[in-house]
Amino acid sequence: MRKRREKAMPPTVEGALEYVYVLVGAAVVAVAFNVFLLPNRIASGGVSGVSTIMHALFGIEPAYVQWALNIPLFIAGVVLLGRQFGVKTFVGTVFLPLVVYMTKGMEPATTNPLLGAIFGGIGVGLGLGIVFRGRASTGGTDLAAQIIHKYTGLSLGMCVILIDGLIVLTAAFVFDIERALYALIALYVTSKTIDLVQVGLGYSKIALIITNEEEKVRRAILHEIDRGVTRLPAYGGYTEHERPVLMCVVAQSEFTKLKQLVRTIDPTAFVVVANAAEVLGEGFQRT
Repeated sequence: MRKRREKAMPPTVEGALEYVYVLVGAAVVAVAFNVFLLPNRIASGGVSGVSTIMHALFGIEPAYVQWALNIPLFIAGVVLLGRQFGVKTFVGTVFLPLVVYMTKGMEPATTNPLLGAIFGGIGVGLGLGIVFRGRASTGGTDLAAQIIHKYTGLSLGMCVILIDGLIVLTAAFVFDIERALYALIALYVTSKTIDLVQVGLGYSKIALIITNEEEKVRRAILHEIDRGVTRLPAYGGYTEHERPVLMCVVAQSEFTKLKQLVRTIDPTAFVVVANAAEVLGEGFQRT
């Protein structure tokens, strides 16, 4: 029995927590929109970008535009793509514009468009990453991209790029080229922040070890570091002799100890190390 085994969360608690993720994430997106993106006229794609453009052109309340687009897109997604989105996505679809409306009186955090693009992108990415952790989405143009993908055969990534690109291009005409460039910065920052929230900062290390002291190294990893190890069958490309490879994943804080153990047992061992952005399973992140 591994001592790092985690206790599974009860399904009802986990389900409730997912709704909390959706609500908190949608609220973060809405506040970032109101204090960073909207006041600086940064239309960084998505329904929020459309609402920014409509607000500048016609003075329409952004929340109204987001409701007017999000809800029909959600219905179209259910009809055309099936009931795969669930109640949580509908909650995010409705709740995000609600918070946008409720926080519309907040003072802008900055009037510098570059800062607005960077921190707006961080805020939106943080919020969306939290929503994704709740196994949901906030709907919007993501659903439109899936519909286009289904009926045109274009890749989903290309559909997202086309829609967001069209929104940013429209912003270039409505505002100016500079604002469109800021929007591209915000889009980039958003995507990187989502990745950071999804994967986290806790990079682990994956080590592939080829050693003449295979059994000693294996036992040391199991008993002194308390990590699992996998024996992979392999053959030397030059000698054609059997040379099993030991594969082990350890936390960053354990990597130095792993190196010292291998070096002590077999100074001639061949070790390949790489970063593992996300590790799911016993002893690491719960799936």
